[in-house]
Amino acid sequence: MTRYLLSRTGQAALVLWAAFTASYVLLQLLPGDSILIKFQNPELGLSPQQIAEIRTYYGTGSPIIEYVQTLLGFLAGRFGYSIDTGTPVIERLAEALPETARLASAAFLVAVLIAVVIAFAASYSRTSWLRGALLSVPSLFISVPAFWLGILLIQVFSFRLKLVPVIGGSDVQQLILPVLTLAVPISAPIAQVLARSIDQVYAQPFVPVIAAKGATRWWILWRHVARNAVLPTLTVAGLMLGELIAGSVVTETVFGRAGVGRLTEQAVNAQDTPVMLAVVVLAAAVFVLVNLVVDVLFPILDPRLKAAL
Repeated sequence: MTRYLLSRTGQAALVLWAAFTASYVLLQLLPGDSILIKFQNPELGLSPQQIAEIRTYYGTGSPIIEYVQTLLGFLAGRFGYSIDTGTPVIERLAEALPETARLASAAFLVAVLIAVVIAFAASYSRTSWLRGALLSVPSLFISVPAFWLGILLIQVFSFRLKLVPVIGGSDVQQLILPVLTLAVPISAPIAQVLARSIDQVYAQPFVPVIAAKGATRWWILWRHVARNAVLPTLTVAGLMLGELIAGSVVTETVFGRAGVGRLTEQAVNAQDTPVMLAVVVLAAAVFVLVNLVVDVLFPILDPRLKAAL
């Protein structure tokens, strides 16, 4: 087990380093110069020498030296300074992260709830047309663009029905529509995999044996089938949880929320590469950490995997 944990941790560290390197290279290849955009303004009256000093301060000199310095800084928890505001990047992330974490965690819980309801209802249904209709819902959910869904929810529940205020509502009210906008597309892959896994488990020989002993269909589904079907679903759920930060960019922009999504939008508009790099690495770190936790949980939930290690 220790060897397995060390192997997974090493793979996670390698993926995180690859994500940092790829992001750094791609950001360096972007057209434009964020230093010139912000500081080469006639009203500022800065000389070319002063702009060069500013460039050195922000670490935009030699690419190789900057890469090494940036990598060492990230390893030490120093993310540099925002070119747009001049404040430390870690302070901007600390201000934006709690709002996004609250939105993402609530959206993930709602997405799992939606997925479980759809998969269990489809599996428990004895009517073929109803089962087919329920299984087609995830395909509909996953095809809906997040920005369109957010605008539609605002139009229906805020402007038409006036159930959820867009401005001036409580914290819970302000979370309802963004959470639904994030949760609906995320729930679709989870529901698809869970429903397919339940069908595969139902085909196993032990299910008719349990039914022959007098167990009800609901008891078999909840106590035996679901427990064996949850393992493949964990992998997809981990992937979806890692994608929530990326999905928050569109959602927070549509609803005007001050989180990592809004911070990313501002950084892209200002070509603030230190902030963009920190956001990408943060999203990659969440993705890698969640999948590492899922890999660790697999042997615990399935004794067969633990024995194979």
